[in-house]
Amino acid sequence: MKKNGLRLLALASVIAISGTAFAKNPMVGGAAMYENKNIVENAANSKDHTTLVAAVKAAGLVETLEGKGPFTVFAPTNEAFDKLPKGTVDTLLKPENKEKLTKVLTCHVVAADVMSSALAKMIKDDGGEHDVKTVGGCVLKAKEKAGKITLTDEAGGVAHVTIADVKQSNGVIHVVDHVLLPKM
Repeated sequence: MKKNGLRLLALASVIAISGTAFAKNPMVGGAAMYENKNIVENAANSKDHTTLVAAVKAAGLVETLEGKGPFTVFAPTNEAFDKLPKGTVDTLLKPENKEKLTKVLTCHVVAADVMSSALAKMIKDDGGEHDVKTVGGCVLKAKEKAGKITLTDEAGGVAHVTIADVKQSNGVIHVVDHVLLPKM
């Protein structure tokens, strides 16, 4: 009886320790996000990112974002796309505008795995503002205030990170509330 009790106690301790050792990914768009799935696989499950997924497909970036990485993606929600002037998304999704769409989307991608704590440290080390260079050639201005990170795009728009540190097999996603735009 004592041996069984000790085994149960030992098993409970192992479960408790392993549960605290691995922080659970946040839910995004009502869906679980899995660290063993890539950026596209997880984004496709989020009901808040259907516009982003459609845009990634239209731009031909699926294979890239399913690749090895690492990538950091500042992932705008459907609501973020809805804030653009009426007709902008439909226009960008047309085949003849693939180059413009690709430019906009790649201004949301960094060729590194950057967790929010690392970005906050870079911001602090740079005196309150850090330049984030994207694979699309854009430079985003990152700032942090009261634990919240904002990104200012080249057009002067400001996006807030609303869900940070969504780990992926090939990087990390940070959900943002505005579409980041390049200089046009």
